[in-house]
Amino acid sequence: MRVLLVEDHASLGESLQAALESSRYVVDWVRSIAGAETALAATRYDLMLLDLGLPDGDGVDFLKKCRRSAVAIPILVLTARGGLNDRVDGLDGGADDYLVKPFDLSEMLSRCRALLRRPGHMENDVIELADVKLDLGSGGVLVRGRPVTLPRREHQLLAALMRKAGRVSSRPYLENALYDQNTQAGPNALEAAVSRLRSVLKEQGSEVSLRTIRGVGYVLSEGDVDA
Repeated sequence: MRVLLVEDHASLGESLQAALESSRYVVDWVRSIAGAETALAATRYDLMLLDLGLPDGDGVDFLKKCRRSAVAIPILVLTARGGLNDRVDGLDGGADDYLVKPFDLSEMLSRCRALLRRPGHMENDVIELADVKLDLGSGGVLVRGRPVTLPRREHQLLAALMRKAGRVSSRPYLENALYDQNTQAGPNALEAAVSRLRSVLKEQGSEVSLRTIRGVGYVLSEGDVDA
């Protein structure tokens, strides 16, 4: 899942980005409304985390503008504005949830998961395909009932493929799920990650195969492996 983090405070932004990435989200962190507008125009996001006190404008005004422009992704406001009127303005302005600083990172991550479970953005906590089970909350992976530790990139790849199990996952879709704006992925980076994940599934004796559809993308499904 890809998240747009809009936060101008350097140390807080670093903490939020690290917490999100540790939960296997791909994070693009911008520090201004202008940066957020550029990111939204270029990339499809699953969730936005929005600070309200930004250097080039008020976050509530930007929030309203997003909703007028039909930006439909869930938006979690993260702000020091904790008054009742502030919360009402934020929620009425289009926020899906409102979290007052300071807050615990575990609560922030829980609220992100809750927003992604809402109708229209439904995201189950656990995704299963044949003998592979992925817990999006804990990040745990089970293959044939045994825990398997995957590197971050392969974990993100598995999650993206399992969300479209049985259907073709195109290269742009997978690259969007794996690489943020600051990652310079080489031309063969995706193929290398696919190869590593395919090897893990094979080593574990999984019934799940990761097939290449030449010139189109990849399909994760139950059946024989197509290398």
